Amino acid sequence: MAVWNLGSINIDVVYSVPHIPVPGETLAATDRATFLGGKGANMSVAIARSGSRVNHIGAIGHDGIWTGERLLEYGVDTQHISIVDGPTSQAMIAVDPQGENAIILAPGASVDIPQTTLQTALSEASTGDWFITQNETNLQRTAVTLAKKMGLKVGYAAAPFDAARVEAVLEHLDFLILNEVEAQQLADATGKTPDALGVADVIVTLGGDGADWYGAGGKQHFDAFPVTPVDTTGAGDTFTGYVLGGLDQGMPMTQAIAMATKAGALMVTRHGTADVIPDLSEVRDFNG
Repeated sequence: MAVWNLGSINIDVVYSVPHIPVPGETLAATDRATFLGGKGANMSVAIARSGSRVNHIGAIGHDGIWTGERLLEYGVDTQHISIVDGPTSQAMIAVDPQGENAIILAPGASVDIPQTTLQTALSEASTGDWFITQNETNLQRTAVTLAKKMGLKVGYAAAPFDAARVEAVLEHLDFLILNEVEAQQLADATGKTPDALGVADVIVTLGGDGADWYGAGGKQHFDAFPVTPVDTTGAGDTFTGYVLGGLDQGMPMTQAIAMATKAGALMVTRHGTADVIPDLSEVRDFNG
């Protein structure tokens, strides 16, 4: 089987700062580094490193050719990444010593993915494959509708959160993942708790408190591994990618979440985004 990911690809510029800047403050960084990033790219790398085949559907500008090359190096199928006029999406990320972050996103090419790129990619998908997207691209509703009609299992990572966009795709979803704040925002917008959304599997991530899975058997909680975080950027994407990789490989949800919890714990102990996502051997060897 395979996973098809309509996802963002970013150039992440990460600044290490003494604290997250407040309004009006000028703050000197103690370090600066550039990484491959974007929720979509992070998830694709995590899926590949979990041992699954992943096909990335996206767009970059001429300034981001290296991002596509790096995705390919990390085991991601990149033949459905288009090169478009305009800049590659970019994120400016400030990270404090406790690992907390603040992010400014310039959407760029990721919101200019040609519809023909999406259609060509999904024409190669097979019934039973997984399709995933996030709220950092265009074509989300078009994509999930098409994927569902083709018999793919459809997932959605509801970040950056927009209640209207989640509601627009909700009826097509088999899997929804969102964090605790986003879950409350969606409940406020819909009047429904995660178990009443009509989605077969909903995961609510809780940061250092783990995650809750709402499935056919009701709510099940998974504890996080106790680690000392240095950078939380990309941890949720890593978790999501490993869950999807596990499901694609036929794992039951409990096993997929257990594997993803390890991957997410390892990720927060590292500085960076897609470039430092742990591989499967590291995840298997990690015991917290």
